[in-house]
Amino acid sequence: MSGNANRLDWVDTAKGLSIILVVMMHSAYGVGDDTGHVGYLNYIIGWATPFRMPEFFLISGLFLSQVIARPWGLYSDRRIVHYLYFYGLWAVLQILFKVGLGTGDVGSALSSIALAIVEPYGVLWFIYMLAVYSLAAKLLHTLKVPHWAALAGAAALQIAPVTTGIALVDHFAEYFVYFYAGYALAPQVFKIVAWAQRHVAITIGALLIYGVVNGLLVFGGGSELYPRGLQTGYASLPGLHLLLAFAGSLAVCFTAALLAKLPVMNWLRWLGAHSIVVYLSFSIPMAASRVLLLKLDVIGNASVVGTIVFLFALVAPLVLYWAVEKTGFGKFLFERPAWAHLPGTPGSRSYVGKPAATPAE
Repeated sequence: MSGNANRLDWVDTAKGLSIILVVMMHSAYGVGDDTGHVGYLNYIIGWATPFRMPEFFLISGLFLSQVIARPWGLYSDRRIVHYLYFYGLWAVLQILFKVGLGTGDVGSALSSIALAIVEPYGVLWFIYMLAVYSLAAKLLHTLKVPHWAALAGAAALQIAPVTTGIALVDHFAEYFVYFYAGYALAPQVFKIVAWAQRHVAITIGALLIYGVVNGLLVFGGGSELYPRGLQTGYASLPGLHLLLAFAGSLAVCFTAALLAKLPVMNWLRWLGAHSIVVYLSFSIPMAASRVLLLKLDVIGNASVVGTIVFLFALVAPLVLYWAVEKTGFGKFLFERPAWAHLPGTPGSRSYVGKPAATPAE
């Protein structure tokens, strides 16, 4: 295996770890909300709180340097419109599903769809913000803002912290620093991960130490674990939270780099290459399975229910994706049609989930 291929494999493997944590979090919190009980998944997600979303954004920015210099039209089509198409499509589908399963209030559904244009909707906020971050990075590149200045400003926003109550603003302040760091510091990230792959024993030792320290900071200092989330202790302190997010992001990259060397973990790499497919569509099967299990009321243990919901939410989108690929029906769910491209840009098929080996999207 070439060094380049090896590098790309670990990126996809890291995405696989990322999407597992995201689906696990929403599954555990949903069950906790409905039952009022904490399961073992809540402890795993609590431990991962400092880095769970930061590392997803950092990884998403790693290949931005390969496309950032493209003309605005082509760049916007591939990095902004691309994400907004899938965000808009799945936001409408999720809102309609919620209405159909809930009140049936069409007016409320239309209002939610309109609001979703300016306020990222539900779990899809990640897709929305990828488009926003891509736009911001391109603007900074066009204005020739030095990386150090952009990183310093983004870090200041994260440390502040910014809490306006406007999701778009707050998400930008909270997470843009990680996306931009992935872009600006990509060469350094690739170098240090390559070093970690060559020094397995040291890397494993460092990961174990990190895991203990992170746990002590998350669960110490007056932390409180709720069915719906975790009030972290020392890990929530301004500045320290930022450092833990970067440390955890690198820890995920190191872990992925080691796992990517094992043929038995190819499934995780494949999952990571299709992580956005899962991110777009997991919430509907997650909600449906949770409601069904709790209505049946045959399992009283929150840990067991949470695990079943988590696994179903993770696998169901992949089954849907497989069915779409096999039948060709519903390709618009995961493949951007020609009409959804900007005028004057190549209208070739544009997939929502591409493996790291083809980072042009």
